[in-house]
Amino acid sequence: MSSHDLDIARRRLAAAQRVTVLTGAGVSAESGVPTFRGAGGLWENHRPEDLATPQAFARDPALVWRWYQWRRGLIAQCRPNPAHVALAGLERNKPRCTLITQNVDGLHRQAGSRDPLEIHGDIWRLRCLGCGRVWLSRDLGLPERPACPQCGGLARPDVVWFGEALDSAFLEKAWQAARLADYMLVAGTSALVQPAAGLAAVAKEAGAFVVEVNLEPTPNSAWVDVSLFGKAGDILPRLLEAL
Repeated sequence: MSSHDLDIARRRLAAAQRVTVLTGAGVSAESGVPTFRGAGGLWENHRPEDLATPQAFARDPALVWRWYQWRRGLIAQCRPNPAHVALAGLERNKPRCTLITQNVDGLHRQAGSRDPLEIHGDIWRLRCLGCGRVWLSRDLGLPERPACPQCGGLARPDVVWFGEALDSAFLEKAWQAARLADYMLVAGTSALVQPAAGLAAVAKEAGAFVVEVNLEPTPNSAWVDVSLFGKAGDILPRLLEAL
């Protein structure tokens, strides 16, 4: 990462009116959040990809919930890192800032972000399959088949599984934020997972200045305005300190 590139990104951010941020797993990895496949493919002899589906839940909800409780237990030990804290500060300094995240760990909220668009859901929320009620619970002792406190129906994790569409309302807000941005910051994402991977291109086409922060080059690196390579927890506080 050159100081010249960092300075350009800083100056453009200071002048920006509408900022949109997209974060991915790389941001939370610095807090110790295990990757989705952190079970090493060996969890009660199941592949994680086989558990995160509507079909798996319909077949054996207790098994799926045991896996999610295991994941929740790991994430509960993690805390927001300087990248999360810096982005919460950005929101305070730029009122027209929209934070979009692919992460389900809730660390942006813990850091003080006011209303992140969690387009893949939140592992700490439950959703009733009966009445649709959604509620937050950080209880690590949930029963294997959690019940809705309102109707008694079976609850599932409020996350997006393989084979499911993203929430259309959240997704439309994300596209709108990308289209309206004059500065787009993409941090800790491989730019491979659609549809989130397309947000930066939408912003660029609409005229935004696009900055990526990542450990290594991504498919976006060929056309973004500035690439800052390194840890988000190191770079984002430096990028935002001028604010």
